[in-house]
Amino acid sequence: MMAHKKSSTTDIALRVATAMKQMGIDGLPRNYELVYEAYAGCNPDLVRDFIALGKYKTQAALDELGRKYLPHHHEAGVLQRSAGAISNEMANFMDLLSQERTSLSDYGRLIGEASQVIRDAGSLGEGALGSSLEALQRATELRVTHTAEMAEKVAAQSAVMDGIQKEMAEFEAMKFIDPPTKLGNRRAFNKALARVYANPDLPMLCGVAIAEVDAERRFSPGQIEALSDHLVTFYGGLIRQAFPAGELAVRFDGLRFGFVFHTADAGEVTRLIDLLRAAFQTVALRDPRTGRNLGRLTLSAGVCMTESADSALDLSAACERALAEARSAGGDQIVVYGRGDEVPAGKEWLIYRPA
Repeated sequence: MMAHKKSSTTDIALRVATAMKQMGIDGLPRNYELVYEAYAGCNPDLVRDFIALGKYKTQAALDELGRKYLPHHHEAGVLQRSAGAISNEMANFMDLLSQERTSLSDYGRLIGEASQVIRDAGSLGEGALGSSLEALQRATELRVTHTAEMAEKVAAQSAVMDGIQKEMAEFEAMKFIDPPTKLGNRRAFNKALARVYANPDLPMLCGVAIAEVDAERRFSPGQIEALSDHLVTFYGGLIRQAFPAGELAVRFDGLRFGFVFHTADAGEVTRLIDLLRAAFQTVALRDPRTGRNLGRLTLSAGVCMTESADSALDLSAACERALAEARSAGGDQIVVYGRGDEVPAGKEWLIYRPA
């Protein structure tokens, strides 16, 4: 089974390499990430579409999936298409300006001729003056019509440019979004950690947590597999609603999530996670098929503050170790990774248990 079995990163990587060889898929970086995402089961829609390609998958079919689910690998194509559209619109706009210049030149000429006729009105007679004024009136009416058409064309071009801008903004956002939950994805998390340590000598003061829903405390492996998609969307949506605005929440895979808190206070971090855990206890999970109440699941979390880690890798690893400690202790708790004098001799962990 591809999508829902829990396995280590090493196991998945081995399966991906083997699968790519069996299916004759070229070892391109974009292919590897696509197959990895499919076998990890992070995105059920991707899994379904990947399976639908059949046993032997062409590069064109893989790239089509990549453009849909991993757009960052096809950025050049999107940029090229957008650049071409912008170039066409600029050419159209320059053509409009050229037409406008010609129209203004013709109108200016008519005004000049009419002015000359008015100055010579005494010698030319009323007939010539009337004809000149009629010509000027017609030219003015044409000018008004042309100006209205010009405004419509410019408005249409502005709409096209707005569409291109929106497409680029959506493309940029999709690189960092987890489709099933609408939270951030691992790339968004990695990007945030990179910003934290942009200046290695003076990292940003913040707290990071990695959490996992304690599904196995309530369900058997078979039940978890059957409910996997629903659990992901349900708890992903709950986190999206309950998590503080302005902070980063992402989904890694399965029921594992990451959080970045812009505070140097570990107590504040645990308080915010407790609020999230309280939301888990408030909202009941229901069977998507029958509507039956399935109870309430708990959340375990591992926390590390930037002051306790020297790099993004250390910070992430410390959170993983703290989470493993929380889960091995039975789950439904928060473990804060500690270092130095605050850690009792022979210990590496500060276990925070809510009152």
